[in-house]
Amino acid sequence: MSESPVPHEPPIYRRIADGLRARILSGELRDGDRLPGENALMTEHGIARATARQALAVLINEGLAVPKRGSGVYVRQFKPIRRHGSRRLSREQWGQGRAIWDADTRGRPFTVDEVEVVRAQASEATAGVLDSTEVWIRRRRYSVDARPVQMATSYFPADLVEGSAITLADTGPGGVYARLRDLGLPPAHFTEEVRARMPHPAEARLLELPAGTPVIVISRTAYTTGGLPVEYNEMVLDSASYVLQYDFDA
Repeated sequence: MSESPVPHEPPIYRRIADGLRARILSGELRDGDRLPGENALMTEHGIARATARQALAVLINEGLAVPKRGSGVYVRQFKPIRRHGSRRLSREQWGQGRAIWDADTRGRPFTVDEVEVVRAQASEATAGVLDSTEVWIRRRRYSVDARPVQMATSYFPADLVEGSAITLADTGPGGVYARLRDLGLPPAHFTEEVRARMPHPAEARLLELPAGTPVIVISRTAYTTGGLPVEYNEMVLDSASYVLQYDFDA
């Protein structure tokens, strides 16, 4: 008669991380609270420093904690933003003067900063998408609940948007898509490509990403009814801050 297999027990650093995670998710440890440090974990569990460091690294890599140099590791609990691909870009949203970010945040406070608007020569790749050698470029960073979550860079064919509010820092109600509508070029179709990678140093700094946190890169092109490309937008998202939702008919 064979014996039942003994369930595999996770390594101790995983068990310690599981305990800390449970305390975070239960609300015992709240956003901004300092987690027990390596020395405290070593004393409490009788483990080596490397094991304590592994336990904290699990939570850091999950986006639940963030290290602060010379200070310790702190809870970074953040309610993920549910980004609904079609709902946020619907004509009903921007056509009525609402920011597409209102669809994402649903009442949570958000801000836009690091805004830069310039006219420049298009890169070969961007020129190929927009069929324009000169572009207006809009760069900005978005924060939700005072936490940076996304950077975005949009490109527009220069001749199409020259002299419009798209070339200004403040584009007005409804944003750039409402201004394209005012120019007789309302977006009617969007394509998005999604991929993941590790952040570049400047992205990690501007998004205040913990070490080891990947980013989600979404490349979107907007087209008019006639198929004219009017915007190319590359967005870099903190992967720990987002849930991406897309709806499809069978």
